Amino acid sequence: MGSDTVRAGRAGDEAADRRREQRGWYFYDWACSVYSTSVLTVFLGPYLTAVAESAADPDGFVHPLGIPVRAGSFFAYCVSASVIVAIVLMPLAGAAADRTGRKKPLLAAAAYVGAGATTGLFFLDGHRYLLGGLLLVVANASVAVSMVLYNSYLPQIAPPEERDAVSSRGWAFGYAAGSLVLVANLVLFTAHDSFGVSESMAVRICLASAGLWWGVFTLVPLKRLRDRRTAPAAAPVHGWRQLAATVRDMRDKPLTLSFLLAYLVYNDGIQTVISQASVYGSRELGLSQATLITAVLMVQVLAVAGALGMGRLAHRYGAKRTILGSLAAWAAILAAGYFLPAGAPMWFFVLAAGIGLVLGGSQALSRSLFSHLVPPGKEAEYFSAYEMSDRGMSWLGPLLFGITYQLTGSYRDAIISLVAFFAIGFVLLARVPVRRAIGDAGNPVPERI
Repeated sequence: MGSDTVRAGRAGDEAADRRREQRGWYFYDWACSVYSTSVLTVFLGPYLTAVAESAADPDGFVHPLGIPVRAGSFFAYCVSASVIVAIVLMPLAGAAADRTGRKKPLLAAAAYVGAGATTGLFFLDGHRYLLGGLLLVVANASVAVSMVLYNSYLPQIAPPEERDAVSSRGWAFGYAAGSLVLVANLVLFTAHDSFGVSESMAVRICLASAGLWWGVFTLVPLKRLRDRRTAPAAAPVHGWRQLAATVRDMRDKPLTLSFLLAYLVYNDGIQTVISQASVYGSRELGLSQATLITAVLMVQVLAVAGALGMGRLAHRYGAKRTILGSLAAWAAILAAGYFLPAGAPMWFFVLAAGIGLVLGGSQALSRSLFSHLVPPGKEAEYFSAYEMSDRGMSWLGPLLFGITYQLTGSYRDAIISLVAFFAIGFVLLARVPVRRAIGDAGNPVPERI
């Protein structure tokens, strides 16, 4: 009887420690999601495009490194460049984390480089489009590297039966933070005259404040998450050798690779919509910055409910079926977006509501589903590959978006091309036998997946 009591007490202590670590983990979503929302989705695209246009020649072209680039495509190309940089860095970070067990110092480094670059966007004005492009590349690559390390904690802090819920709560925390900061951004931007600042200064303050928010709240996960040391702890790290070994290992997990391929395709569409929606709204539909902020705020609020609601749907119907349903919804939303009339904010709000309801859940459930496909002890390595499919390989969509606009001068043609990412991703995911994939990875298969 006494030993049973001791075991029960230990189990209770372990559960309490796990919940505390999970709460700390949520706060990195709370910290960095403001960058994705306020900077990448709302302010930087239209503002950097305006700065580039002010520096353009009479034909509407800027010339970074002597290359003629239509000013309206500059932002999209910078997003693609940042992703290519992230592709180089993410496998190194994942390999270093798994070989040394020191995820927290690497997470801190990536987070604070990104937060510093984001804060530096305060100095983006006049014709400094190259400064804006450089800071965007650094910040976007940094957030991608940090997410490799952040996501790799999920299999360690949540048992299989908890992962859908824990992942969904993390996304919900991120969207809640994005909503809170966007409210403050909306107040400052719409009433900038009352605060005695210009519209340009208000945008720069909003950009820089996202970097400060990112840096301050990163302190919470750095305090609560703990490193799991590996043996030997002092082993030297050979990032590219480890990456080659990871690739060879993943060849023995073809179903995990099949999931990553599907995720690479449909997530490319998601990330492109996130980064280019405000440019589409401002340049093609002629909507005001205040309208765009309000629409993105709506997305953030509804994404909290969407992430939690789709988490419940996954519990009932399985994560795979729920993700497939969300991909069908994404394709329908984008097709409707092509026909949106210019100067009609109400229809843009309707579209934003649809995006909000599917955005958080499709991302959260993809992350939790992949966590079941990772062999034990190789979390950071495999999540570096996942993150390459998430942010790291999401350069095709922005590149296609930018090239389409450069060739046609129409953002409508660019937006409709993204439907293909969701249609192809749907087909690829539908063909993955996830239960068998989980077993092949050496993990227990949940009752419903």
